[in-house]
Amino acid sequence: MSLLLSIVMPAYNEEEVIETVVKQWTDLLIRQFPTENTRLIVVNDGSRDKTGAILDQIKDRYPKLMVVHQPNGGHGNAVVNGYRQAVALDSEYVFQTDSDDQFITDDFGKLWAKRDESPFILGYREERYDAPARLIITRILRLSIAFIYGTYIMDSNIPFRLIRGTFLRKLLAQLPNPTPFAPNIFLAVMAKKAGFNTFDIPITHKERLTGTVSILKWKLLKVCIQSFKELAQFRLDLSSKVKALKKPEPVTA
Repeated sequence: MSLLLSIVMPAYNEEEVIETVVKQWTDLLIRQFPTENTRLIVVNDGSRDKTGAILDQIKDRYPKLMVVHQPNGGHGNAVVNGYRQAVALDSEYVFQTDSDDQFITDDFGKLWAKRDESPFILGYREERYDAPARLIITRILRLSIAFIYGTYIMDSNIPFRLIRGTFLRKLLAQLPNPTPFAPNIFLAVMAKKAGFNTFDIPITHKERLTGTVSILKWKLLKVCIQSFKELAQFRLDLSSKVKALKKPEPVTA
């Protein structure tokens, strides 16, 4: 049975907020799509706290919730695993967000309203509540993408994106192997270079109040260097990969 929409959500050490976030997004699915088949796919990325146990405890209370447990592989690995689950479920649309309660469900509608205009739609954190080091790395990556690919994306790694399922399947087939540290950046670059309008829609970003920030201080610099190297290497293969994405996408009514 195909799904109209799957929401993909990686989770790592979010015991304080995970049930709240699950309720917010399943409530959205019930409210906005009362007669449609939809899912919230939460990928527990080897959490060391009670996140996994809480998800197992509450899944019977939230019929739209699908829980996937995996050994810790990092945010990007969990996102790609969630994407693959959504594609396997034949989801017409896939929306990705995070489990740290830094986004609001009302902003989903801004992206959903554009779904017939592009197969790949991004939000943009116009005012971002993150540590200064993270903001600096984001700017460096934005400039790196502009330098390497000649394209400008406001928030290429944002965990607030709506992708048409058929297009996501093609994107995943072109993703480098092994999975890069920040696969969402690569998906955004491929979509943009294939000629699609990503829109970069301003959305609300809230201050993080709970959970574990997994990348801080000098590790951020290491991640930035790693991502730059991965992006530069990917540049060599980009033309052939973009060709595979340029086949016309069906426009849904």
